[in-house]
Amino acid sequence: MATLFQNNRPLIKTVLFDLDGTLLDTAPDMTNALNRLLEEEGKQPLSYEFCRDHVSHGSIAMVTLGFGDQQDTVEFERRRQRFLDLYEKNLCVDTKLFDGMDETLSFLEENAIHWGVVTNKPAYLTNPLLDALDLTKRACSIVSGDTISQRKPDPAPLYLAANQCGCLATECLYVGDAERDIEAGNRANMITLLASYGYIDQLQTPVRWGANGVIEHPEEVLEWLHSGE
Repeated sequence: MATLFQNNRPLIKTVLFDLDGTLLDTAPDMTNALNRLLEEEGKQPLSYEFCRDHVSHGSIAMVTLGFGDQQDTVEFERRRQRFLDLYEKNLCVDTKLFDGMDETLSFLEENAIHWGVVTNKPAYLTNPLLDALDLTKRACSIVSGDTISQRKPDPAPLYLAANQCGCLATECLYVGDAERDIEAGNRANMITLLASYGYIDQLQTPVRWGANGVIEHPEEVLEWLHSGE
C-alpha cells in the first residue's frame, strides 16, 4: 500500500495496540469482578458507567474505586488479589473487540501490515484472554506488563514489540487510551494515536498528552494511515 507513506515519515509496517480500552472492551468483565468482590464484603455494586473509565488503570484503580483510597495496606492488597482471582475466573465472558476493530485488524493483515499488543496487563491474564478471542496467532508480538522488567511509560516494551515484528520503532504506529501509552510511544519515536473511545475519565486532560493524532473509532486508524493526518 503506497498510501501508507506519511509525508516524509517512514512507511508504517506495524500497528501496535494497547489492550484494555484500545483493542478490547474489557470493562464489563472487570466491573463484574469488582462487583463480586463488593458483594462478598457486603457492599452495593457499582454501575458499569461509573467503573468504565477507570479500567485502563488496572486492579489498583478498580479496588480503590470500590473501597476508597484510605484502606489499610494489608487489607488493600488482600482485596486486590481477590479481585484478580475473581477476574481471572471470568476473564472473557463479556469482553470483546471494540466495534470496528476486527475489520481494522483484517485490513492490516490483508495488506501485509503487522499488528501487535503492548499492555501493562500481566501475561497470566493477557495470554488466555487473547487465546479465548482467537487473536494470539494473528499478532506479531504480545508484550505484557511482566514480559520484561520495564513497563509503560518506559519505551522498552515498545522497542521489544517492534523488534519481534521485524521492524524499527520509527516504522510503528502505537494506539492507546492512557497517558502512559502516548508517553511510551513518543519516547520510542513511534507515531502515536490516542483512542478517545477508550477508558478516559473526565479528570484527565488527553489534549496535553502529545499524541500525533486522535481517533474516535478503531477504523480511523486506517483513515489516518491513508491520509497521513
